[in-house]
Amino acid sequence: MSTTRTQPLIGILALQGDVREHARAIEACGARVVGVRRPGELADLDGLVLPGGESTTIDKLTRIFGLREPLVERIHGGLPVYGSCAGMILLANDIADPARDMDGNPQQTLGGLDITVRRNAFGRQVDSFETELQFSALARAGEADEPVHAVFIRAPWVERVGGAVEVLASVELPPDGQNARIEPEVRAVAVRSQHLLATSFHPEVTGERRIHELFIRMIRGEA
Repeated sequence: MSTTRTQPLIGILALQGDVREHARAIEACGARVVGVRRPGELADLDGLVLPGGESTTIDKLTRIFGLREPLVERIHGGLPVYGSCAGMILLANDIADPARDMDGNPQQTLGGLDITVRRNAFGRQVDSFETELQFSALARAGEADEPVHAVFIRAPWVERVGGAVEVLASVELPPDGQNARIEPEVRAVAVRSQHLLATSFHPEVTGERRIHELFIRMIRGEA
């Protein structure tokens, strides 16, 4: 990003998903927004958002629109990227349960984050839920570290993190009701590795702005 640019230009991959909601959140944080549908629209970006939606559909559309290779190049070249829900899947290096096409080929990711994710890990649409999360790295000096109200909609979780990946928030799963002695399991739902940030949940739909603010501070080199 240019050091003289006070309002970073953040692209949102606008092939499918909750593009409009992310745009409103980013603009509310004082940055500029542009939809990305063609490779040339990646050139001047200071950061990029991969929104929630259908990860398999977005994967296919990136190839149809000739975006896959340019996206991989920018991500691996250091462009700050934030992925929410399906965007987390797209940023993951590995998927534990990839969807497969008619020929049996597994869905592809853009990669960059040394994590393994599981798609729809919390269940189907009817299993969507909301909870309060402790999310590190959000509070600024002198501010209370208030929990994040998180909405999970057919969300992934993270089953493995590499050594360079920081876990920012986790969800504790309840123990098996048939055996109360089994300890609850913990699953990571927000991670960061250098210029890449990802969440399983959708802060853009709840009015939560601090995660987008964190991403903008990452772009500016302030976080």
